[in-house]
Amino acid sequence: MPKFSYQAISQSGNTVSGLIEADSLGAAKNALAAQGLIPSKVTEKEKGFKAESRGSLLEALTRVKVTDLILFSKQFRTLIRAGVPIVDLFQVLESQTENVKLKKIIGSIGLDVRSGSTLHDAFRRHPRVFPPLYCSMIRAGEMSGSLPAVLDRLIYIIEHENKIKADIKSALQYPITVVVFLSIAFVVLLTFAVPRFAQIFLKAGVELPWPTRICVSLYLFLFNYWHLVLGGIVIGIGFLVYQLKRREGKYYRDVFLLRLPVFGPLFVKAAMSRFSSIFAILHESGIQVIDSMRILCSTIGNMAISKELERAREKVEKGQGISEPLKSARYFPPMVVGMVALGEGSGRLEEMLREISKHYDDEVDYAIKRLSDTIGPVLIVGLAAVVGFFALAIFLPMWDLSKVMLKG
Repeated sequence: MPKFSYQAISQSGNTVSGLIEADSLGAAKNALAAQGLIPSKVTEKEKGFKAESRGSLLEALTRVKVTDLILFSKQFRTLIRAGVPIVDLFQVLESQTENVKLKKIIGSIGLDVRSGSTLHDAFRRHPRVFPPLYCSMIRAGEMSGSLPAVLDRLIYIIEHENKIKADIKSALQYPITVVVFLSIAFVVLLTFAVPRFAQIFLKAGVELPWPTRICVSLYLFLFNYWHLVLGGIVIGIGFLVYQLKRREGKYYRDVFLLRLPVFGPLFVKAAMSRFSSIFAILHESGIQVIDSMRILCSTIGNMAISKELERAREKVEKGQGISEPLKSARYFPPMVVGMVALGEGSGRLEEMLREISKHYDDEVDYAIKRLSDTIGPVLIVGLAAVVGFFALAIFLPMWDLSKVMLKG
């Protein structure tokens, strides 16, 4: 069916634009009029398979980033507060969005809403862009009539989590870069430098010391069995990717991450910050505890903690309260359980959850700083060990060669 781009005037007097599908130009104008819009300009979009396939390819290659979602949410909140009707709102958002994939999704949401769908159901049809937390918050705001306030809290959550992820990535960027370049240097020295020096030393009749013999043995192994090594790496990566796509694989990956000596405590603290901040906002938005915990299970970001939280939710459903099930759950520190118990008993659960969130936000910031301070010396020691090993592999035979030459 042909697509038409249009500019029209809404019932409130605002100029809106967007795309509409219709059999003909006249049918497009009639469809706009049926929506309460007065068309001022309607033109048919580019026809042909190439244009459609090019748009589909661009959409497939485009990813909706967190920054795109934050900008959309802020624009959505602003238009809601300005009193723009929902029917016109998504047309304005569609025209203002630059991300191709998000633009199409906004247009689809607008069509669903105009067809009588609720906001929650329209957003829920696009789970890859709008996670369960987002849809549940939209539902809470829609049902309570306080959508702008709910969007304020939702934007805070997204920005807060994006900041934590960015801080962790920034802390890991330097060590990962060093390890990658160190590995490249190791392979280059092993395959090019050491073998050439070894040939010179053997021709001179110098007995090779153990560091040089180790390097030569590694070189010969890689030279003779490189295809097996490469095949093993490819198979290993493929198997790992396959396992990580499975639910069990993700679970064991997250368990492994939580047990790491330096990074594990950091991931636990980040998860506790996420748990408490989201739980507080869901509770403040009027969402029931059972529903809040169900949402948290799918948004906590760690399968191991999510599984423990799911077990706790099942106990809450049986009427055991919140703090008691959390006490028996792994990875939840005593402080979290104690604060939740205090808030549950005093009726100030939301306040206690916010205090937990603030505490672990500070803990995450401190842990990230300490992580950077800890990794630096470790990398220096590792770098010194690799450089020292190759220095011994090359300079020890040179020392023996100089002795031979002096004797000769």
